[in-house]
Amino acid sequence: MPVVRDLRVLLRLRNFRRLLVIRLLSQGADGVYQVALAAYVVFSPEKQTSPAAIASAMAVLLLPYSLVGPFAGVLLDRWRRRQIFLYGNLVRALLAAATAVLMVSQVPDWLFYASALCVTAVNRFVLSGLSAALPRVVDNDRLVLANSLSPTAGTLAATAGGGLAFAVRLVTAHSDAAVVLLGATLYLCAALASLTMAPDLLGPDRHTAPPSLGTAVTTTARDLLEAIRHLAAPRRREAAWALLSMTAMRFCYGALLVLVLMLCRYALSSDPDDGLGLLGLALGISGAGFFAAAVVTPWAVGRLGPGPWIIVCAASAAVLEPALGLAFTTVPMLVAAFVLGLITQGAKIATDTIVQSSVDDGFRGRIFSVYDVLFNVAFVGAAAVAALMLPPDGRSTALVITVALVYAAVAAAMARFERGRRPGQNHATPQ
Repeated sequence: MPVVRDLRVLLRLRNFRRLLVIRLLSQGADGVYQVALAAYVVFSPEKQTSPAAIASAMAVLLLPYSLVGPFAGVLLDRWRRRQIFLYGNLVRALLAAATAVLMVSQVPDWLFYASALCVTAVNRFVLSGLSAALPRVVDNDRLVLANSLSPTAGTLAATAGGGLAFAVRLVTAHSDAAVVLLGATLYLCAALASLTMAPDLLGPDRHTAPPSLGTAVTTTARDLLEAIRHLAAPRRREAAWALLSMTAMRFCYGALLVLVLMLCRYALSSDPDDGLGLLGLALGISGAGFFAAAVVTPWAVGRLGPGPWIIVCAASAAVLEPALGLAFTTVPMLVAAFVLGLITQGAKIATDTIVQSSVDDGFRGRIFSVYDVLFNVAFVGAAAVAALMLPPDGRSTALVITVALVYAAVAAAMARFERGRRPGQNHATPQ
């Protein structure tokens, strides 16, 4: 098979393998850490969780990305990306260990959230840097395949990390602090793995001294404006449309995640531990959908182009999400988890490819940081909408239909853009 052959060639690239190891360890740690937080905040027997509480937690942990994200982009285009992977993961290891201490201490909730916020804030630098560095270790001809393998493998690593967290939690008598310490260990391993790469290997091309914090603050607005203008150029308009479409699909994913959390906590299980296990199963099946997207997307993009593939993904979700979700029972929910995993990751692979192929290397860090800000604002907005619409047990026909309409609007908007492209204009696929 051509995909298998290309995949073997890709994995023979030494620096790609090394970057992939950093991603796997880092996102595996993310999966462990996120399961520990979910278990502590949502599934603790002593806590009576509500959609509003989940939305509040997401806002505390994600909204500050809107401030961190632009600074991450500015610094990513100035600092050596390999150093970001080294020091970023070291900082996360220390902060995660501090979170574990807070979990077993009698401290106010705001202090726990502040510690968790710091861990996830550093995550912006690492994930944006991984996306921006990928074209430095892979040639353009295999960039679509690299975008299929690398982020998807990272998502699968996060899923595996979540599964490992469940296992550790069972062995340690439901100790969320022990699970967080496991995440800290994996962050440390990711930092050590970054030492296998040369400091200058991953760019960026522009070699300038790292700016002071004051300089970064004063130049952020100008640099972001330059990046947005770069993205808004006519030959990059498909990238802008793809980013907006993926942001809307992220909104859908966030709303459905809150719905699934509440279903697992109350409607589909009477025991918090059973509900957490059901959530883990749903996330694992969704991870299988991500893997399927990595296999299907290169073929689909080769046949259709990345833009039309986003249309297919959104249109499929508009039909399948209500068909499976309105039952509010376990089996259809698990099938929907697989389908939405495939659709969401397939659209993300196409979006990443369009953006990476359209923007210059000196702008990639800032563009991917804007990408992250849009993602997280959409995610928190979705949680807020879900909090308003969901009943205590999570069964909301109105929310399921609303999400389906958003998917349909994304498909229609992208289709209209694709029809309006100039005759003979190529899609933003690598040449």
